[in-house]
Amino acid sequence: MSLPRYKITVLALSLGVASAFVGCSSNPSKKEVVDKGPQSSEQVYFEKALKSLERNQYTDAVKSLEALDTYFPTGQYTQQAQLELLYAKFKQKDYEGTIALADRFIRLNPQHPNVDYAYYVRGVANMEMNYDSLIRYTSLKQAHRDVSYIKVAYQNFVDLIRRFPSSQYSVDAAQRMKYIGQELAESEMNAARFNIQRKAWLAAAERARWVLEYYPQTPQTPEALATLAYSYQQLGDKATSQQYIEILKLNYPNLVKSNGEVNLRAARKEGSWVNRATLGLLGRESQHIEVENNETQIEPPRRSLTNRLSFGLFDKPETEQSSEEDAAN
Repeated sequence: MSLPRYKITVLALSLGVASAFVGCSSNPSKKEVVDKGPQSSEQVYFEKALKSLERNQYTDAVKSLEALDTYFPTGQYTQQAQLELLYAKFKQKDYEGTIALADRFIRLNPQHPNVDYAYYVRGVANMEMNYDSLIRYTSLKQAHRDVSYIKVAYQNFVDLIRRFPSSQYSVDAAQRMKYIGQELAESEMNAARFNIQRKAWLAAAERARWVLEYYPQTPQTPEALATLAYSYQQLGDKATSQQYIEILKLNYPNLVKSNGEVNLRAARKEGSWVNRATLGLLGRESQHIEVENNETQIEPPRRSLTNRLSFGLFDKPETEQSSEEDAAN
């Protein structure tokens, strides 16, 4: 029984298309990438990564360290390589990757002698997640944007200091917490200012009270007191308002007018003039991890992980320490 002509045509076309697909799939010019396994020993991978780190070639270092981590998951260099990978990822500004690696290292190596480093870098990376290269140098304050990452960073540093109070990173972590506290206090006061503009007096008072309770040592304290006095005055609670005015008279007398009313405008200037004058950047240089090395120093022997992370401040090689002692004497 013969097929009708149109069915024969469709069958021929189908066979032709199928043949074309088969030909394409068997094309020898298109080779699939196949993982051939480790191309070097564990030690070679590690030494290659260290050389790349010393030359600031972080992309090459990451490739070697990731290969070592993949092919030698239980090797003698694995844990150290994971810490080195944290450093390299951070230098690449891959903060999400840094955080993920730090979380993994903390989870798998809770008793490692350098696990405090992972806690520290995780906090710094979370801080950097909130800053980009453009906004960081403008007058738009970090506190006026999303502060979720610096809240996480704050908790990261709290965990570090609580678990490792004598860690060499705890002092810097405490300084960063102080800076973050100022940012969070400014975020609360920014919300309070907005609530005052829309005459939401109770909401403004709650924001200001939060600053006094949780960030009492920040520059926003005078404005928070003035906001509470002003908000309660607007709410008709003159007794509570007067209590805060009396506190202002004792600590910030220039924020109370001659007629006894709070000077809210002056309070805002009192709490933020330094930040505005520096476009919100005051203190970042001393607290920021990207500190430049001394370019005039003689190239030291192979520096440790701690020395590189602290940019020469900690764990100095013996030759460098002896030269500093001689200079001091």
